[in-house]
Amino acid sequence: MLLGLDVGGTHTDVVIIDKTGIVATDKVKTNHNDLLETVNRGIENAVKNVNRDDIERVNLSTTLSTNAIVEGKTENVAVLVSAGPGVDPANYRLGEYYYSITGSIDHRGTEILPLNTKETDSALKAAKKAGCKVYAAITKFSTRNPAQENRLCEKIGSAADFITPGHMLSGRLSFPRRVATAYYNSAVWRQFNAFAESVEKSINGFGIKANLNILKADGGTMPLAVSKGLPVESILSGPAASVMGIIALCQVTRDSVLLDIGGTTTDIAIFASGAPIIEPDGISLNSAATLVRALRTKSIGIGGDSVLRVRDGGVVSVGPDRLGPSLADGGAAVALTDAFNFMKIDSHGDVNASAAGIAGLAKNNGMKPNDLAKKAIDCAVGAICDAVRRLVDEINMKPVYTIHELLEGKKVAPEQVYVMGGPAKAFSKRLADALRLPVNVPQNYAVANAIGAALARTTMYIELLADTEKGRMIIPDIGVSRDIPAGYSLEEAEADAKKYLLGHMKKTDVADRHIHAEILDSASFNMVQGYDTTGRNIRVRCQVKPGVLHEYNDVLRNLC
Repeated sequence: MLLGLDVGGTHTDVVIIDKTGIVATDKVKTNHNDLLETVNRGIENAVKNVNRDDIERVNLSTTLSTNAIVEGKTENVAVLVSAGPGVDPANYRLGEYYYSITGSIDHRGTEILPLNTKETDSALKAAKKAGCKVYAAITKFSTRNPAQENRLCEKIGSAADFITPGHMLSGRLSFPRRVATAYYNSAVWRQFNAFAESVEKSINGFGIKANLNILKADGGTMPLAVSKGLPVESILSGPAASVMGIIALCQVTRDSVLLDIGGTTTDIAIFASGAPIIEPDGISLNSAATLVRALRTKSIGIGGDSVLRVRDGGVVSVGPDRLGPSLADGGAAVALTDAFNFMKIDSHGDVNASAAGIAGLAKNNGMKPNDLAKKAIDCAVGAICDAVRRLVDEINMKPVYTIHELLEGKKVAPEQVYVMGGPAKAFSKRLADALRLPVNVPQNYAVANAIGAALARTTMYIELLADTEKGRMIIPDIGVSRDIPAGYSLEEAEADAKKYLLGHMKKTDVADRHIHAEILDSASFNMVQGYDTTGRNIRVRCQVKPGVLHEYNDVLRNLC
């Protein structure tokens, strides 16, 4: 039995699934001041009539880290960087407490110039004076040799509550992306860990003894215990849960659009030939490119609780903010849900409160209530459709990567729309008319995010690097480093990448019997000195790709 938990900005959804289908669901308001109370309420209602001993896996998704970054509520981070010659670290500055230290390691992992001790001590003194308690330490080519980053971490020591060393984030090269990823990993660490501990307390309080996992931005899960050191991977886990929910519920085979319409935002994802599109190099956060592999999604400020305003000339706007719940849900501001209620498209909550609110707002602005409500709905639908078209255009400007492969020369042309989230039914007909596409609203659409979280399987991506001249092979993502013979081949490297990846995942209590590692790409280059070949430089990228747990596919796909 699986438990899926989606902690959203407006609601927290819980589902329990066994091999016969969905056995329990619940939706509660998210209390941002007490997430433990929110999680407890949701789980308590869902587990009333199930045997808690049968729950073997708990997967959760959350918008917590994303919201903290978007709202500027992250913690100050002391960033220590060393780039070496030819790179000015100031170009990649993030945050107020950013310190550049002289030192250098080359692309093969050889230390060229030791770290400057005086500069390091001066940076640490300044960071301590500023009251920084979380740090990031990044040196160029640390994935080839982490020695200088490790020395920085040793120097920081007990001055920090938490340190992100850059080489632990990914085996891929890209100094600017590594700086940004390390920065944001530390910036959200404290908030994410408070959330993770709340979930653990809740699960333990209900006597549930199960593996706990968090959904990552790429649609796979990772153990919650591991995520405490890599909270940046949970960014965009909410939109990822939407994608996995549709994969679980529907047989998507064509170019398609997914819309998850919540209380605060609408998340948009695109499928190419039935597979979700991914950002292979990593997402950008506040315009800073990172190493976080993620499903390609876009969020806009349109949701059921988006506030309605009337501007000069009778122009009605929707969002992008919310001022609490709609009038229908006991709030104080007229929201989009109230417009749907007034037009009798929906009958959510207190429809009389919605009618009174729309009438009052219309009267104050010299409008007819019917016109105001219609303009609000048209505005919201138009904003969503414009965002969909822009996202498709952006995707078609570059090579299209899905979770399965690169689709060479592919141009996405959506033929189908899937809509989930609380207001999905209310929006469906108007979206179909505006986009001129068939719209499908699956059963259990209101908790589809939690379904996606529950069924997402664990995934991981690693990069193996081997230098036969130096006789070393490393996999920075999982901390593997060992000697290799001069004759170490590309085939051996591919086999090792699969072996170490699967071995690492088994250590983290992955229970999916259908887990399979695949090689994304691999290459071997001769290294030449003078007229002689001195060795080979080998690189292998390997992954367990995102997907849903195999044994639940057929049971749930009749719900779409």
